[in-house]
Amino acid sequence: MNTLSLNSRLVGVYASSGDLKSADSMLKKTQNPNVFAMNWMISAMAFNGFYEEAIGYFSLLLESRKIPNNYTFMFVLKACVGLMDVKKGKEVHAVVNKLGFELDLSLVNLLIDMYSKCGNLGDARKVFDEMPQRDVASWTSMICGYFSVGKVEESLALFEGMRLEGVEPNEFTWNAMITGLARAGDCDGAFTFFSRMSSEGLVPDLVTWNAIISGFVQSKRTTEALKLFGDMLVAGIRPNEVTVTALLPVCRLMDSIQKGKEIHSLIYRMGLCINVFIGSALIDMYSKCASVKDAWNVFERIHFKNVSSFNAMIGCCGKHGMFDSAIHLFERMQEEEIRPNQVTLVCVLSACSHGGLVEKGLMIFRSMEERYGVEATSEHYACLVDLLCRVGRMEEAYTFLKDMPCEFTDSIIGAFFNGCKLHERRDMAKRMAEDILRMELKRPGGFVTLSNIYAAEGEWEEVENVRNVMKDMGVNKKPGSSWFEESDMFAEVKLGKDKNGIEIGGRIC
Repeated sequence: MNTLSLNSRLVGVYASSGDLKSADSMLKKTQNPNVFAMNWMISAMAFNGFYEEAIGYFSLLLESRKIPNNYTFMFVLKACVGLMDVKKGKEVHAVVNKLGFELDLSLVNLLIDMYSKCGNLGDARKVFDEMPQRDVASWTSMICGYFSVGKVEESLALFEGMRLEGVEPNEFTWNAMITGLARAGDCDGAFTFFSRMSSEGLVPDLVTWNAIISGFVQSKRTTEALKLFGDMLVAGIRPNEVTVTALLPVCRLMDSIQKGKEIHSLIYRMGLCINVFIGSALIDMYSKCASVKDAWNVFERIHFKNVSSFNAMIGCCGKHGMFDSAIHLFERMQEEEIRPNQVTLVCVLSACSHGGLVEKGLMIFRSMEERYGVEATSEHYACLVDLLCRVGRMEEAYTFLKDMPCEFTDSIIGAFFNGCKLHERRDMAKRMAEDILRMELKRPGGFVTLSNIYAAEGEWEEVENVRNVMKDMGVNKKPGSSWFEESDMFAEVKLGKDKNGIEIGGRIC
């Protein structure tokens, strides 16, 4: 075996084991690396979330004048989806056409998938319509694309259209229909497809059960999701990691630690591995149910932690007042060479805000892009505004708001008004009100807080003005709701006002 071949194989070994640093080092030592080695680097970066780096290696491959293969495009298109960068995706599409891969069915299906997931349904449909032949994957990708932007009717039409063209849906297609309908809020339609699948001689497998359970959970039809889970067990289908990861949010939605512990116990009884996905879901569930000790125990038992597991635990600590622990975890993940992402920094900044760690929070925010390679989003700005407002630095927060590059969001304005209310800075609230009332904000939080500030001062005319603005803009505050546990069943109580302002409340079975 020559040195080039050995080095390429070593790049693959390091990359496949997740040791990206060693893989990169070996690649740099390899003169004129082959496509095999470059594919490993592109795939490893893409599958570990380092999408920019994956595209960077793809560019190096093109510069070396080596011809990419199907696998290369598969990995780099995944990176484009990870970045939600349709412009970069179009550049890759151009390379596909230039190199003569435009008739490769599997590759064209990936292009449809890329355009769909990046929200560019026009180009996805164009590619789909121009295909000389389509297989079930082509139809399924297009169906998923329409579901992803809420175009349910188009998805249903495509499902019937594929059958008219003699293409029979497979399990993935049925799952796409079931999940898409459930996520769109049409759980009854999803269940109809679930039953229809069975009536056509297809036995729902684990993937199908996972799809419908996940759909019901995401539509917050929690009681039915639990019933479906029970039906799955009765049908003799053994749940897997995906099942429990999908089901655990039910427990936090219902605020039922009892159900959460039952599912946790089931995980052990069935010998399922507590991987980073299940671990992160368990931590999140215990956090939402205010059981920090259980969340911490789960975290420490995850053998191979990743950014998601650290994010879940940092968020848990921040939410429950363990601010120093949140900062310690943030430092620990860096010591373990796990790169923080956008979610990590939102969790850490939120912990700094709630813990009054102003200088620490400011230091982290100012070093985000340079040190961690993360560009600040509106969520990070909201955390920083909240950080400043909680300690009464209102003028500084106002100046920061006026200078920030992103648009105001309701969470940012809400944080500012809460600070005004807390520190009795009605003057700052009125100044900001003059700014935001000129904007077309459609969420109610900031307006409600502003109304409360005026109400606390007894300025009912101003309260009425804010309510009129909300009415003119079509901004409505949704009624709150709570779950309570009753004889192993759950009921929901919703409280609020009807359109005439009359308070309402009731038990929803």
